[in-house]
Formats: sequence, C-alpha cells, structure tokens
Amino acid sequence: MRSQTIEVVTGSRDRVHDITSECESFVRSCGGDGLLNVFVPHATAGVALLELGSGSDDDLLAALEGLLPADDRWRHAHGSRGHGRSHVMPALIPPYATVPVLSGRLALGTWQSIAVVDLNVDNLERQVRLSFLSD
Repeated sequence: MRSQTIEVVTGSRDRVHDITSECESFVRSCGGDGLLNVFVPHATAGVALLELGSGSDDDLLAALEGLLPADDRWRHAHGSRGHGRSHVMPALIPPYATVPVLSGRLALGTWQSIAVVDLNVDNLERQVRLSFLSD
C-alpha cells in the first residue's frame, strides 16, 4: 500500500471541494491496477463521488441545508451556529470513498468527480489521506 496526505482549504463557508486532479496525480504516480481509498480523518467532513461544475455541487449543498439546517436545534452546540449539523453529516456523506484504478487511471464514470464535502465553517483546512492498494 502507498499512502499520501494532501491538504485542502475549504474556507469559511459550506463547500464541495474537487480533489479529482490530486487523486489522479497520486494514482498515476503509483501505476498499475488497484483501489484508491480516499479518507478524511475529521468528524465533520465527508467524501462524495458526484458530477461537479454543472450545478450538482450547489444542489448537494442545498439538499444538505434542507436536511441539516444551520440553526439552533442541535444538541452538539459549540462553535458557530448550527455546528452540530456538521457532526451529523458524515452519517449521510461518509468520510471515505473507494475508487477502482486501472493502469494508473481512476475508473470513474464520465461525469464523476471526487470531492470533499465540508459544512464546518469553523475549520478552514482539512487533511485527506489517499491510499493506493494493489497486490
């Protein structure tokens, strides 16, 4: 297994941050066939595979806002208003994803991208662990 950590700046607003190019670069350097595991070691972020740049990322954020509003209903209440929703989000968008790799290339669908989803406006930076598993 080969592993690498990348840093992602998600900023001070709800964010869907595309990390596909970093993932592509990593698996290209590994070469061969295997699996890429993408993991965010944070209790308030997730990893999603979805189409980006065509409004889908904004649609995802709108859906999450509808399901997990940034209001005062959350028992986990430290930090910014609605912070507790960030701790619930990884149950909906898990903190990991696994993608097949064929000949050093991600075997994603035509419109699929890999993104970090972050609703926690209190943490501006995230680490993402990329792990390439092969035989």
